[in-house]
Amino acid sequence: MIHLDGGTFIMGSDDHYPEERPARQVKVDAFAIDATPVTNAQFSRFVAETGHVTLAERAPDPAMYPGILPEMLHAGSLLFTKPGGPVSMDGLGQWWSFCFGADWQHPEGPGSTIAGREDHPVVHVAHEDALAYAAWAGKALPTEAEWEFAARGGLDGRAYAWGDDLAPDGRMLANTWQGQFPWQNLALDGFEGTSPVGSFPANGFGLFDTIGNVWEWTDDWYADRPSEARKSACCIPANPRGGDEAGSFDPCQPEIRIGRKVLKGGSHLCAENYCMRYRPAARYAQPIDTSTSHVGFRCVRR
Repeated sequence: MIHLDGGTFIMGSDDHYPEERPARQVKVDAFAIDATPVTNAQFSRFVAETGHVTLAERAPDPAMYPGILPEMLHAGSLLFTKPGGPVSMDGLGQWWSFCFGADWQHPEGPGSTIAGREDHPVVHVAHEDALAYAAWAGKALPTEAEWEFAARGGLDGRAYAWGDDLAPDGRMLANTWQGQFPWQNLALDGFEGTSPVGSFPANGFGLFDTIGNVWEWTDDWYADRPSEARKSACCIPANPRGGDEAGSFDPCQPEIRIGRKVLKGGSHLCAENYCMRYRPAARYAQPIDTSTSHVGFRCVRR
C-alpha cells in the first residue's frame, strides 16, 4: 500500500461531463491505498480462505427482481463482446450481454479461465464482493474523494494522472481503447482486454492503473451533482440479493430501487469517440447488484 498524508485538492472538472461539475476544493485526511487494483491472485487467496461466493456465481433471488423471466434465474454477469463491424451507438445491447456462467474465474464465460492472468485485475465483482474482500484484508473501499486524490498523484487540476496530453509524444500511458468503439480496437497500448497491473508507469504517488484497465468501485452513493452525494448522510451497507431489502436502496436517491455507487478511473473500454472517462475526475453510476467484465476495485486503510 502507498501511504498518503492527505491534503486539499481540486476535485471534479468543469471541462468534461456534467456529473463531474463543479470543480471544487476538497480536503481528505491521511490514508493508505493499494498501489494496484486487486488482482486475480489476491482474490483467489481470499476465496480459498473464506469460501466466498461472488454475486455473479449465485442465481438471482426472484423476490428481489419482480417480473424476472424464469430463464434469467441463472448465475452470470455482464460481458463485453466486440461487434464485427460498425453498429448503431444507440443501444448498449450491441456490445453488452448477460452471459450465464461468466464470473471472476471465467471472465469470458464458460470455458474461459484466469490461468496465466493471475496478475490481471479481478473483474465480475459486485460491490458486496469488493466489500467482503476489503473486510477480510482489514481494509475498506475508498471514498470517491480519497480515490480521486490518490489517482491525481499530486497533479491538481490536470486532465490525466500524468498531465493534460493523453499520449505524450505518441506514447500510451494507460490501457484504454484506441480506434472506433465498440468494433475497432487498434490496441496501440498493447492490450485489447485487461492488462497485468503495473504494465504502465505509476503516477506521482506511486499508484498504478488509476487510468483505464478496469473501473474501480468506491463506497460513495452516486448523485448526479457530486455536492449532493454526502456519504455521511448516505451510509448504509449494500446487502446481497434476498437479504434485508432496505440494504439495496440508496437513501440519497430513494426513487431508484437498486442503489448505485460511484465507479472511478475508466477502463480498457473507454474511447475518445464514446466514453472519455479515463480521467481522475470522471465518475460513473453502477448498480450495487451489477458485475461486469471491466469493473474491479482497490482498497484503502485509514
